[in-house]
Amino acid sequence: MPDPAVPPTPPVPLAALLAREDLALRQIAGPVDPAAVIHWAHTSEMADPYPYLLGGELLLTAGVHVPEAAGSGAYFDDYVARIVAAGGAALGFGVAPVHDTVPRALVAACDAYELPLIEVPPQTTFSGVARAVWQLMAQARLAELRRVTEAQQRLAAAASRPDPVPSVLRQLAQRVGGRAVLYGPEGTEIAAAGRGVEDAARLALADLAQVVRPSGPGTPTSATHSTAGTHLAAYALGAGQGFVLGVAAPAREPGDHTIASVAAVLLSLLTGEHQSGSGAARSSALVRLLLGGRPEEVAVLLGAGRWVVVHARPDAQTPDAVAASALGAALGSPLVDVAKDVVRVLVPAEREPAVPQPGWALGVSAAVEPRDWAVADTQAARALARARATRAPLVRHDSRARLAALVAPDAAEAHARALLAPLAGSPALLDTLRTWLSLHGSWDRTAVALAVHRNTVRQRVAKCAGLLDADLDDPDVRMELWFALRE
Repeated sequence: MPDPAVPPTPPVPLAALLAREDLALRQIAGPVDPAAVIHWAHTSEMADPYPYLLGGELLLTAGVHVPEAAGSGAYFDDYVARIVAAGGAALGFGVAPVHDTVPRALVAACDAYELPLIEVPPQTTFSGVARAVWQLMAQARLAELRRVTEAQQRLAAAASRPDPVPSVLRQLAQRVGGRAVLYGPEGTEIAAAGRGVEDAARLALADLAQVVRPSGPGTPTSATHSTAGTHLAAYALGAGQGFVLGVAAPAREPGDHTIASVAAVLLSLLTGEHQSGSGAARSSALVRLLLGGRPEEVAVLLGAGRWVVVHARPDAQTPDAVAASALGAALGSPLVDVAKDVVRVLVPAEREPAVPQPGWALGVSAAVEPRDWAVADTQAARALARARATRAPLVRHDSRARLAALVAPDAAEAHARALLAPLAGSPALLDTLRTWLSLHGSWDRTAVALAVHRNTVRQRVAKCAGLLDADLDDPDVRMELWFALRE
């Protein structure tokens, strides 16, 4: 835990204060360390300031306390030793009105005890130095807040990607400049991102994860440690499920804990099992469907109203259960199914997707009653195929009234069945012909939509033309086939 005496603001680099031209400060003794920082400025003319220092200060003095014979004795050695013992970060000595120059014995003592000694010129007041310190602290605080806010936004965006867990870990590792690891309930490393760490730090981080893993009352939810120059932190995820987030970084900035905590919350949502009343209702609905219940009878357990079916496919990798769950959360529905390379989500109509989801292609059905879920599922599949073929992030089913509606459904279905009978035993041919016609005969876009080579599309369409004994270049033939394929 941080020292409570240190203020909750980022420290100020001593070099930044020395760079202020309006102050004209000059370091005349002690080590020149670019990493040296100060937490505040304090003025004291006490001969022994030790009891009044908290550590990390730039102590300012005009030397009022210095006796006339100090240069020939051990006064300055004792004075500087006490400042160093109290944790003072630097000493600022004001030239005038008491002293014309900085005493040489003080310079020697600061060199001996490795305490930076700053000469404050006559035109610079101590209050001006203190004000500059606070201005630099305010700037650092604002920069840190911006950094944390940006990190929160990037982490939230990462959580909505098709690969949410690796994406969140990558963002976290990038923000802290180290490595982020997700440990499973058994303590195994499930996923990791960022730069590698030495074996000693890796083992220490795994041990630290065990400290926060739920083991009974009083188990901490977070813990920190340092080893081999590496700062380690572990955060328990969820409500006692055993997942742990581990972070290893070469340095620990003031906002790193906040950033890691945001990542821990997101990972808790992504890895958690939500046990609630709605979860029980979903389980009950599933059991009733398995036991022969009709959709319209079990839909009341999920909430009354109309629904849309969403088919989604990620732009890159095959979706997994975590990615599907994250997409469902983004769409506002826990009713998610992963089937091969497509994720299907049943969404209440009032939550119909209004904007695309980054990294996904979406096909959305018309809003339907539960009894028409199967029809909506087909609509969403066709919309997704068109979205992928046209490289559109979101395509909705077009539910406008058409001329086909003027034909009696039974007659239309009988005509379609008879017309397409030669292809009835080949779902691949039917799917290829439907997609090819929907994309106006484009070989390339059909190949993209079906994830096959364009030559395969040509061969299948040619085979369809032969089996149907039809001229597929004739627009009337295409129209009739499209009418049949939609039935």
